[in-house]
Amino acid sequence: MNWYLAVLKNYAGFSGRARRKEFWLFSLIHLIVAAVLFGLGLAIDTTIPYLIYVLATFVPSLAVLVRRLHDTGRSGWWFFISFVPLVGGIILLVFVASEGKQEPNQYGTNPKLAPQVG
Repeated sequence: MNWYLAVLKNYAGFSGRARRKEFWLFSLIHLIVAAVLFGLGLAIDTTIPYLIYVLATFVPSLAVLVRRLHDTGRSGWWFFISFVPLVGGIILLVFVASEGKQEPNQYGTNPKLAPQVG
């Protein structure tokens, strides 16, 4: 949960690098919360709680994705490859699942060497 909250606290932080652990734990908790809110919305016959949550977490989700791409040595602009039909999403998935660069790069030092959040 600390990894999820750390991403939300760094709401619009597009600079720096994000570890795989930070990205995937945020993504997992984000998916669970979205699914629960969607299910709740189906139960009360409205999707407003789900839509509010998705809109509120859109920027932090994009920011952690960009920081994850930075960790692999890629620009955040690589996000747009996901719009290529059929293969774009797969390529982006491979990028975010790849291990980050061990050495410092233009986006900062290796986040594994920084103090741990969770």
